[in-house]
Amino acid sequence: MFSKLLIANRGEVAVRIIRACKEMGISTVAVYSTADEEALHVSLADQNVCIGGASSKESYLKGDQIVAAALATGAQAIHPGYGFLAENTGFADLCEQHGIVFVGPKSKVISQMGDKEQARAIMKAAGVPVIPGSELLNSLEEAQVAAKEIGFPLLIKARAGGGGKGIRLVEDEASLASAYSAASEEAKQAFGDGGLYMERRLTKVKHVEIQILADEHGNVVALGERECSVQRNNQKLVEEAPSPVLTPELRKAMCDTAVQAAKAVGYTSAGTIEFLLEGENFYFMEMNTRVQVEHPVTEMVTGVDIVKWQIRVADGIPLDFTQDDVEMIGASIECRINAFSTGKVGFFHVPGGPNVRFDTALYSGYLVPPYYDSMLGKLIVHAKTRDDAIRKIQAALSELVIEGVSCNIEEQIAILDNPAFKSGKYYTDFMMTEM
Repeated sequence: MFSKLLIANRGEVAVRIIRACKEMGISTVAVYSTADEEALHVSLADQNVCIGGASSKESYLKGDQIVAAALATGAQAIHPGYGFLAENTGFADLCEQHGIVFVGPKSKVISQMGDKEQARAIMKAAGVPVIPGSELLNSLEEAQVAAKEIGFPLLIKARAGGGGKGIRLVEDEASLASAYSAASEEAKQAFGDGGLYMERRLTKVKHVEIQILADEHGNVVALGERECSVQRNNQKLVEEAPSPVLTPELRKAMCDTAVQAAKAVGYTSAGTIEFLLEGENFYFMEMNTRVQVEHPVTEMVTGVDIVKWQIRVADGIPLDFTQDDVEMIGASIECRINAFSTGKVGFFHVPGGPNVRFDTALYSGYLVPPYYDSMLGKLIVHAKTRDDAIRKIQAALSELVIEGVSCNIEEQIAILDNPAFKSGKYYTDFMMTEM
């Protein structure tokens, strides 16, 4: 097993990884920006190294500085967490070049799955269903021909990047030209790549993702699904497992397909195959080649520590369980607690009780910096049934207190109390139609 691991991240995910390492007997190295000198992950790690200025570009996105810190401290592996450099092919390559283990898939796989056009082609070849659409478009004229085959409404999408950039809804032929131009320009500005393709727009669609673990010995296991349809601007707010609408037959079909997809690219580590579900039909959307923010809900219902297994797999250890051993027990819900403002945390109270978990890097007196993601933490609960889980997380939210920083606790309570959410029959447009 590794004796020392560097965490190339900050905030709650860095704390999560450090805790897993402590339980595994692995020494940890934290890296931090000048704005994070007083951050919790810095004090929890066994060693820490300042890697640059306050902005991400000056620190957490400086791959060479992070690798230098690993070499200087004798870290054998680097865990990237999520965000920042977690899905950066160049950073994974840099780790490999310096003999440092990157806790994640190989750089080639990251590159393949990061290019949406290439990912779609690989999945189609592997027999994984993809949303009906076009290949890469080279001109507006090609788009016009493809649109007639796909039909309206449709979506124009950037082949690179994510986060909702370079996406346009096209309702009819008259609006195609302007949407094509706007999407291409936005994609160029955001990703340096104006390449586009088109997909049929699905209706009443759910976002359901399958968590997988794959080792270097050919073993791939699906840990069930997560429902992630409560979103704003393509950013998830509430996640739950299992999905309230999946039948056992549909669950098996989606899990089998996710394993098939992972094997098609020679995947290793923890990863997520994301699907869009329309009725009984599901379509590949993308693969996240990293640990997900919402991994705790899967941990709660399966009892599998995903972060620990990421680290073990990176060290060449085979999975010690098979698909037949995986069982989803009860129900789990996660609410992301996002800040509306920065500031100094005053009184801070975390809810307790059986099967209540709050993953965070906050503490009383901590100054929330303005430079990074707005998520303050994740509140997760587990209960025997979905109804019990809803009541449990509502109670926990009403007990959570974060003074000094404005955040979305009340909004989360309202979401959970919404009849559409309670019914389970909600879709990705929930935040636009129900709230």
